[in-house]
Amino acid sequence: MSSDQTPVAPESPEPRPRRLTYAAALVALEGLALVVGGVWMLALGIGGDSGDRRQAVTGGVTLIVLALLPLLAARGLLGLRGWSRGPAVITQIMALPVAYNLLRADSMAIPAGIVLAVVAVASLVLLVNGETTRALGIRGPGRASE
Repeated sequence: MSSDQTPVAPESPEPRPRRLTYAAALVALEGLALVVGGVWMLALGIGGDSGDRRQAVTGGVTLIVLALLPLLAARGLLGLRGWSRGPAVITQIMALPVAYNLLRADSMAIPAGIVLAVVAVASLVLLVNGETTRALGIRGPGRASE
């Protein structure tokens, strides 16, 4: 190779679509909210401010462990990993009944239900978008041979 030739990369990957970045951010936000909720429940349980200490600690640990699913999915989405869309979609589907129950409450939980519903629906729309699926290398039904 002469000095006037520059090395050429085999194929540079396409940039991550903005919609995929937004979806990853929303999924990560849900994961962080689960961590915060889990830590809060743990603090109440350990501090003794909760009615049932064992239930608060168990609930807190459960929320923190559940947070791993959307956090890992968000990291995978940012890394353009095809496997990450499944866990991200599952997280949104699980969030919708939770949002519904929060909306039915007669308390300050209603605004949280509205926010959760909006985030879950927006994430689902972004995750099933054609641009997103192409960036993740996901083919539709009947297109496995393409």
